[in-house]
Amino acid sequence: MLKSLNSAVSGLQYQQNRLDVIGNNISNINTVGYRAGRTNAADSFSQVLSERSQIGTGVKLAGVTNTFSQGLINGTGQPYDMAIEGNGFFLVKNSAGETFATRAGDFRLDKTGFLVTQDGMKVQGLDGDISINLGVDGVSWQIQEDGKIMLSRGPAADGKPQDPKPLGQIKVQNFSDLGLLSKVGGNRFGNLAAAGPEAEGAPGSAGRGVLRWQSLESSNVDLASQFTDLIVTQRAYQANSKIITTSDEILQELINLKR
Repeated sequence: MLKSLNSAVSGLQYQQNRLDVIGNNISNINTVGYRAGRTNAADSFSQVLSERSQIGTGVKLAGVTNTFSQGLINGTGQPYDMAIEGNGFFLVKNSAGETFATRAGDFRLDKTGFLVTQDGMKVQGLDGDISINLGVDGVSWQIQEDGKIMLSRGPAADGKPQDPKPLGQIKVQNFSDLGLLSKVGGNRFGNLAAAGPEAEGAPGSAGRGVLRWQSLESSNVDLASQFTDLIVTQRAYQANSKIITTSDEILQELINLKR
């Protein structure tokens, strides 16, 4: 009888973990570049009763993985917003020199002219930190699909328009094992070395996605699926609770028989 109680308790614990993950996914439905989490279950050790008979002892949390499907890309019209359509991540670096990966392209320009994340980490380009310094003669600029930041200057002395000049090029990084990337908060991923970084380079090359300027990638959380999982989790929790109450009732009957 204690086996059923232990199995049911393990089921309650797993369903609680699953509920926590679902709650976190739903709370980040509007988080730029967020990647939904998913729980993975595994059966616990089985007790061997005989050569052909085993009884399981419940379920355990095998791990929580992230899903890396593409989120919707929406135009924003904001000059420093960008999204990756396809594979890859932006690379950002903090003041201590630590590098992180992110799909959130809601960047801004700091007071020194560097392209940074909302909390001040510098966006990395093929030649280091990205700086957008338009200068007094800069009239317009744009970011191309390959990550090149092109500046269009005013007319030359002869009145003819000058050819656009590159200010830098944003780079994108792929990883061979996305499952080893770990969320570190702030829409960023760490553990990059363990995830097997592949050759970094320009967007749109070597399997890397292209850049969409003045756009942002939304969370890849499927709200309908999350609500479905929520209902299934609730029912599973109720079922495990019923096992506990039923086991308790049978134990009470055994105690009454002894009396």
